Amino acid sequence: MSKQTVLVIDDERDIRELLTITLGRMELDVDAVGSVSEARNALASRRYDLCFTDMRLPDGSGQEIIELIAATYPDMPVAMITAYGNVDAAVNALKAGAFDFVSKPVDIHLLRRLVKTALRLSEERKADTGNKAAPGADRLIGESPVMVEVRGKIAKLARNQAPVYIGGESGVGKELVARLIHELGPRATGTFVPVNCGAIPSELMESEFFGHRKGSFTGAHADKEGLFQAAHGGTLFLDEVAELPLHMQVKLLRAIQEKAVRPIGGRDEVPVDVRILSATHKNLAALVEQGQFRQDLFYRINVIELRVPPLRERRGDVPRLAEFILRQLAQEAGGAIGKLQPEALAALEAYQFPGNVRELENILERAMAMCEGDTIEADDLMLPQRGAMPGDAPVASAAGTAPAAAAPVAATPAAHNPAADGSLEDFITNIERETIMKALEESRYNKTATAKKLGITFRALRYKLKKLGID
Repeated sequence: MSKQTVLVIDDERDIRELLTITLGRMELDVDAVGSVSEARNALASRRYDLCFTDMRLPDGSGQEIIELIAATYPDMPVAMITAYGNVDAAVNALKAGAFDFVSKPVDIHLLRRLVKTALRLSEERKADTGNKAAPGADRLIGESPVMVEVRGKIAKLARNQAPVYIGGESGVGKELVARLIHELGPRATGTFVPVNCGAIPSELMESEFFGHRKGSFTGAHADKEGLFQAAHGGTLFLDEVAELPLHMQVKLLRAIQEKAVRPIGGRDEVPVDVRILSATHKNLAALVEQGQFRQDLFYRINVIELRVPPLRERRGDVPRLAEFILRQLAQEAGGAIGKLQPEALAALEAYQFPGNVRELENILERAMAMCEGDTIEADDLMLPQRGAMPGDAPVASAAGTAPAAAAPVAATPAAHNPAADGSLEDFITNIERETIMKALEESRYNKTATAKKLGITFRALRYKLKKLGID
């Protein structure tokens, strides 16, 4: 079996020799060059399984090499060698397509782990014939254009080590996305450690994240590993990262930059090899502007952003999602699979889902408990009356309440006070009826065109027409 090959690009002879010796001891075939031009010639003449490149080279930059490899040799992982503390260069390299980075002076142990991870990824890419099913399609349900795009991004993000910030409303499935990024990448054999940053008391955060030594404080009866050490070789998922207090943001930033942590009461830093994924339902950029979240940490964890769309932006996925959830519920309960009647499915397709997929799960679980046998009627769903019209955010959901937004009104006096009539429900129903009637008139009573104008499915429109008594 032929040796795997590595290209090292650095203008410092000592670094080239150190990497050549270290990688050679790992039974790898190493070529080492000192300039961009030499690197181009080497890449053109031989296929490599991995590349290391310095940031500054005599006739160019490592960024050029990374961009060249990303464009011409996309299956080859490339890692940037950066000067100590040069975080900006590392971030730019990751954005350009670098697999990871290593800082000078080079930590041999971290280097070896990085190499093993990168070569495992290289082998997986070679084995990928392109005939695999869409990554995560069995769990990240949906064939809407936005979900196909999300799955495609997940597959790409799984191939490198760049920190990823996963944005999206509560209940859209951010942790599932993080797990897929982990499981589809070279760290899949490592541990996936999810942590809800808002659930850890402020005074315990440092110990939870970095661990502590015996006797370092009252109650520290033994050494304890932190979350970073637990995720060593794997992925640390920081959910609700916006909830971190400022003092922990500083310590987290240092741990990410230095790839090392110091347990409470410890003298030495402990190297950690962890990929950071983070998420929050809040607007992190706005929190930075308000001074509630550190800008330097924001840029460090937000190297790449992945937005998970809310359920209302992919209504066409509701039937498939509902079927999947009902199957899961049946497996857990050991009973028959629930069957949604046409009107019930139409009601779900017309609903706004302020709580997203999590709310859909709650609604269907409740419906299965309330329905006769395994047949789910529209009434079994017990959906709030509001939230069915486009642009109209529900007042309430199965999980709680959400702020109400103004619905599109065709001819409602601005000064009208619905509460004065004593029936908010009638007022909302009238708005629905007026909006649908206006859309019907504008579409010359073509129901297909009306549904498209309203942004709902034809089946959902039929349900609304029947509910409102519109012929």
